[in-house]
Amino acid sequence: MAMASANSIISISSASLLNRTHQPKTTTLISLLKHNKKEHEQHSTSPSSFTVKALKISTSTTRRRRLSCSASASASSTLPSALLFDCDGVLVDTEKDGHRISFNDTFQEKELGVTWDVELYGELLKIGGGKERMTAYFNKTGWPANAPTGEQERKDFIASLHKRKTELFMELVEKKLLPLRPGVAKLVDQALTQGVNVAVCSTSNEKAVSAIVSCLLGPERAAKIQIFAGDVVPRKKPDPAIYILAASTLGVEPSRCVVVEDSAIGLAAAKAAGMKCIVTKSGYTADEDFLNADAVFDFIGDPPEERFDLAFCGSLLEKQYVS
Repeated sequence: MAMASANSIISISSASLLNRTHQPKTTTLISLLKHNKKEHEQHSTSPSSFTVKALKISTSTTRRRRLSCSASASASSTLPSALLFDCDGVLVDTEKDGHRISFNDTFQEKELGVTWDVELYGELLKIGGGKERMTAYFNKTGWPANAPTGEQERKDFIASLHKRKTELFMELVEKKLLPLRPGVAKLVDQALTQGVNVAVCSTSNEKAVSAIVSCLLGPERAAKIQIFAGDVVPRKKPDPAIYILAASTLGVEPSRCVVVEDSAIGLAAAKAAGMKCIVTKSGYTADEDFLNADAVFDFIGDPPEERFDLAFCGSLLEKQYVS
């Protein structure tokens, strides 16, 4: 009996011990199952941190792609703030059969015994400005016998010659004996239609330039085109003064301007002003060095012989956007 009781006590104690030993494990297992179930429910209803991160990356990439596409679309429709034309050789190929003839007619009227042939005039064109051109020529070859000897008198003499030369040149223009170069009117119209500032920047006399713009482009266009010419600046091309003045007056950044030039000295002036420059070669400038030009063509052109248009001018201002 005592043994039985002892055995019973041992069995009970063993059972109690067994229960005490396994109960925590059961509780831990149940808790773990509950935790896993809860975690599974959380995973099934909300994205993991990896998923969120991937989503953010995907969204960011998509956004960058959209920005890139937007920049490309914007770039493709970029327009210059101003389109600036040189006059002689760009609007009209005036030099050989316009200005040169007018200079020679003036020299003949004044009985100076001077004639500038085609080749000589081509060399003289490397000097910007008609008055400066005559002064340099006479200083090198000798002044005419009937020219004054004093410095100021010679300046006045040159000014009077240039005034008469301009009058004769304007007669040629008004008779429309000097046509616009191909594509000029088209490009001007494209710019004016799109609200782009248009100006003519020339070393020639202001009256001569105004006559060309008014007579050959017409009064309606001329009213919308600003002219910077002659002695409006103290230094002529290749000095950038005239282009800097144009940008300042028009209220635009030089870097947003596109210049159309025909000569190396005009190109140098435009680039020194910080502007883009397209060269359209003229009769006298075909063999000049245009290495620094943003583009070089033989002329602007009208369809189907068009060489470039306003959209091309705008493309010179485009930048590559990298996200």
